Amino acid sequence: MSLLKHALVAISLVAANMAVVAAEPLKITFVYSAPIGDGGWNFAHEKARREVQAKFGDKIKTNYLEGVADGADSERVMRDVIVQGSSMVVGTSFGYMGPMLKLSNDFKNVKFEHVSGYKTSPNMRTFNSRIYEGYYLAGVVAASMTKTNVLGFVGAVPIPEVFRNLNSFTLGAQSVNPKITTKVVWINEWFNPPKETEAANSLINAGADVLMQNTASSAVPQAAEARGKRGFGVYSDMKSYAPKAMLGSAIINWTPYYTQAIEDLLNGTWKNTSSLWGVKQNSIDLVSVPDDVPASAKQKLEEVKDGLRKGTFAIWKGPIVDQAGKERVASNVEATDQFLERIDFYVKGVEGNLPSSAK
Repeated sequence: MSLLKHALVAISLVAANMAVVAAEPLKITFVYSAPIGDGGWNFAHEKARREVQAKFGDKIKTNYLEGVADGADSERVMRDVIVQGSSMVVGTSFGYMGPMLKLSNDFKNVKFEHVSGYKTSPNMRTFNSRIYEGYYLAGVVAASMTKTNVLGFVGAVPIPEVFRNLNSFTLGAQSVNPKITTKVVWINEWFNPPKETEAANSLINAGADVLMQNTASSAVPQAAEARGKRGFGVYSDMKSYAPKAMLGSAIINWTPYYTQAIEDLLNGTWKNTSSLWGVKQNSIDLVSVPDDVPASAKQKLEEVKDGLRKGTFAIWKGPIVDQAGKERVASNVEATDQFLERIDFYVKGVEGNLPSSAK
């Protein structure tokens, strides 16, 4: 074989190898704080992961790790998947914030997507949903169904996101019936079905006949059904878990955001930005509202959703006062996202003292 032919063969082999390298899918790892079978928070993220994998095909290779605890465990797990070649890490727990920030400084070429946090770096950004819009919608329904005018809320961890959801649920209910009050029990965990059940029963014993929660499992609506009360699903549609109790589920559709994030990664247009997506972006809805909910409540739901889509309605528009009577949002003023991300108070109508860790 002549030197020219040898050279052509070598060039062909190099080109073939380059094509293989170019065709290698980008690896993306999703890290979940609880099992994907929780029926709520992590299930919703896992559903979206499967949908974007199907959408992008062989351009990406996604995988997930479930039940990863906050703190040192999450740092170890994420570091391991990065070493194995992940180009993007998605962390779905607020408690992953510190470890992800540290890793983002150690691995500058990896992109980090963190749900619900507030710390960022050049290669780590935050995103979240406007799930509080779904809580407001649930409040509208709750007010139309309660007989005691007392609602119950099982709180996970006392951070601004959860206060925002609790308060929005109460504001939605009060938009229908100003006499509504909401009792809250905190469990200080995102996922603990036995503690969620215990908290739900405590609220029912205290007079609440419609329950909502910010925890990850379906334990709360199941507890409501066992006691002949009503409740809501959250994050995913939980109708099948407690069909007799269910008044609807405030769901999050993460697929639109993950689609955008992966397109940014593939196109080289990923930037350090923060995102909050809601009804307007088809990321939030209240689904599976049963037939026994009054037509007037269903009509109000559609009016609120239409206003949120068009930008003609704002949930957090003053006057809004806290439980002590202090004005937090002035009349005709719409709260900014910066304000919403720092909420550390109960609105008027929420009963009880703030957790000491939130003060």
